[in-house]
Amino acid sequence: MAVKVLAVTGSPRKGGNTETLVAAILRGVTSAGGEVESIRLVDYTIGPCIGCGGCTKTGRCVINDDMQALYGKIDGAQAIIIASPVYFYALSAQTKIFVDRLQALWSRKKLLLERKSWVQDLSRKGYLVSLAATNGGKLFVGSQLCADYAFDAMGFVCGGDFLVRGVDQWGAMKKMESKMKEAELFGEALCCGTI
Repeated sequence: MAVKVLAVTGSPRKGGNTETLVAAILRGVTSAGGEVESIRLVDYTIGPCIGCGGCTKTGRCVINDDMQALYGKIDGAQAIIIASPVYFYALSAQTKIFVDRLQALWSRKKLLLERKSWVQDLSRKGYLVSLAATNGGKLFVGSQLCADYAFDAMGFVCGGDFLVRGVDQWGAMKKMESKMKEAELFGEALCCGTI
């Protein structure tokens, strides 16, 4: 059975470097026999978490917007990619809104843990794909920490990261041929379960 990979891209730029990098990874997934679904958060109307606590009793978010459709996609995926450019050493605003809305899934998990009916599927893995213009040593730390907790809330274990520094100008990722090849190999390994 083919691995189902959901890629959630949080760049505000359509067709930019983040999407280019994700496309290379997904080519690797499909070449290894996996199934992919790629969503761009800019194509969805998703409001921020309002901190109402409505999900704490039911594990369901009370906000009726496009995030409701994404919860089902998350549950149906065997692997997930969260892809975001780095803005001020963190995830993009679009990605962070998505992550904050995962509070409902964390609440669902908490309720299941309390009932002793939560079962962690260790084969479900989450991957952070991120790129940035600068080369700072701690450039991705904030994004990695946020993504790791997001994966946990969704019921995934962290499978790894694909991180690229020094990507600034529009279209720069396409010119980084060795990184693009590495990205395809990363996708193949993701699909085959070797990372």
